[in-house]
Amino acid sequence: MGCLPVPASWPLKRWLGLGLIVLHCITLGCAQEKKVAKSKVGEEVGLPCCYKIPSSESLQNYRVYWQMNVTDVVLAYSGGEKMTDEQHSRYVNRTRLDFENLTLWISSVEILDSGPYQCIVQSLQSSPDKPGSHLLCGEPVTLFVTADFSKPNIEREVTASSCESTEMVVRCSSHGGFPKPKIYGILNNASVVLNTTWESESSVSPYNVTGTLWLNVTKDINFTCFVEYDGFVRSTSLLLAKANDCIVSTALPPYNVITASSISIITFLLAVTLAVKYLPRHACSHCSKNQASAEDDVKEIMNQPHSCKVTCEMSSL
Repeated sequence: MGCLPVPASWPLKRWLGLGLIVLHCITLGCAQEKKVAKSKVGEEVGLPCCYKIPSSESLQNYRVYWQMNVTDVVLAYSGGEKMTDEQHSRYVNRTRLDFENLTLWISSVEILDSGPYQCIVQSLQSSPDKPGSHLLCGEPVTLFVTADFSKPNIEREVTASSCESTEMVVRCSSHGGFPKPKIYGILNNASVVLNTTWESESSVSPYNVTGTLWLNVTKDINFTCFVEYDGFVRSTSLLLAKANDCIVSTALPPYNVITASSISIITFLLAVTLAVKYLPRHACSHCSKNQASAEDDVKEIMNQPHSCKVTCEMSSL
């Protein structure tokens, strides 16, 4: 039903009639406010209907249809009886109806349940001005289903290191969530952009997301990774420590240095060996010569008086 503009020359009675038509359009949903419901995978969600049965009446006086995408019947009642033959197989044993406010309750919510729904209510009571069944409302409501992402996991890989800095690749990953998320990082309170990749089997399947960052770390810094989806945020922090690789080289000395050192050590050992072997013998030989010389001196002294006596006697003769 359309709500069309009319000429300004219409008489007052027609304007009043148009007002009633506009009011009826509002009742039927010509001017409707879009309603939104949100839920997480595995939870139960209630979708509000546009009509509430008066306390003086019962469900037997109405026909109620809940449908999705206009084609799939989620739940239907007519004259108080459930119409199971028309229900889509995905919603069997997962839906129930509140008989007062006609709210549709869906349990064990799945990602596939996301989408537009519509509550259509017809009255089965006839009146002189409205014979037979007539439409009371047909208002849509959109369901958004989310799935929680795992807590982000941060891994780092050092690619190069020196005394001044450490080069590393930092990867932040999360999986199993819906809808498609946004991932970003913060380094010491400064926001950084991550190179992001997403994986999903289809537009209504869980997502896996990975953010990559290349860093040249000159000092220890704190990195926090955030995964944001449909108003929800999950985060993880990790201290990125600079590697301490200032190590003195332990390379072997050149071959000529090793050779010269070996020759010097061998020469020294030979000298010590020879000294120990020949020095005591030389000392003893010197002592023997000194002793023999001393004995000769003694003999010479002992012989001097005898010689003097012989000389003196020969002189007297």
